[in-house]
Amino acid sequence: MTHFLDIHTTDPADLRQMIDHAATMKSARQDRPKGAADDEQPLAGRMVALIFEKPSTRTRVSFDLGVRQMGGETMVLSGSDMQLGHGETIGDTARVLSRYVDLIMLRTFDEAVLHEMADNATVPVINGLTDRSHPCQIMADVMTYEEHRGPIADAQVTWCGDGNNVFSSFLHAAGQFGFDVTFSGPQTLDPDAEYLRYGREKGRKVRIERDPAAAVTGADLVVTDTWISMHDSQSARERRHNQLRPYQVNAELMRHAKPDALFMHCLPAHRGEEVTSEVMDGRQSVVFDEAENRLHAQKAILRWCLGV
Repeated sequence: MTHFLDIHTTDPADLRQMIDHAATMKSARQDRPKGAADDEQPLAGRMVALIFEKPSTRTRVSFDLGVRQMGGETMVLSGSDMQLGHGETIGDTARVLSRYVDLIMLRTFDEAVLHEMADNATVPVINGLTDRSHPCQIMADVMTYEEHRGPIADAQVTWCGDGNNVFSSFLHAAGQFGFDVTFSGPQTLDPDAEYLRYGREKGRKVRIERDPAAAVTGADLVVTDTWISMHDSQSARERRHNQLRPYQVNAELMRHAKPDALFMHCLPAHRGEEVTSEVMDGRQSVVFDEAENRLHAQKAILRWCLGV
């Protein structure tokens, strides 16, 4: 079964094929009305279940639209609709859904839920996000970097902020696509050692630099993410703000990066917190190209999973 569960568990040649296919499909849509069907309809007659235990804007819209553009249909299910693991087991849910649909995209909290779904499904499963990784986002990020700057191999990527699930997938991508990564953030929010080790074992330069100005020096790409989760308490939010304030991406920080360095953020952004509006709306920002490319990258992932 061809699942897309994580970047580091997918063959690099397949990852490259998906990025290149996404770019081709994006180019083919040039001058086409927004939302219009593609010339090719590889998902005609296919049904895709989109399951959201965690709320979403970009993941939901981009997957739903991508399936429809390619001629397929979607069934969007929330965590309350499914009640995954409450009563019926996740394994049994996977077996039942596999009788109805051609592919399952799951956005969930616990990575174990994703793997149990994949282990028991007889259709492909795509990781739409877990608390540990966000591979679809990073596929879009790699695509975005390459359409602006060419091959990402040997590029220097600097992450400022929290060593969260998105950064974990950047470390996976560093190993698979061959670029170097610097993390800059407070020690209390360091990335998991497992992910740091993966990048280093792949021969990439993966380092931690507490000084954000030193961290972005020479960077080709500067990336950040929101400091808070919608589930954080007020006291947790205040603690995070206090810890992360020195790592805000602003114009002064970007001046330490290469003059043509790009800025990315997976959105939603809290302007004035992790990034200033001056950077978000500035000439180096590609955040809205990045958001659009979720659509194209995920269409390529869907086609790869289904072999169409």
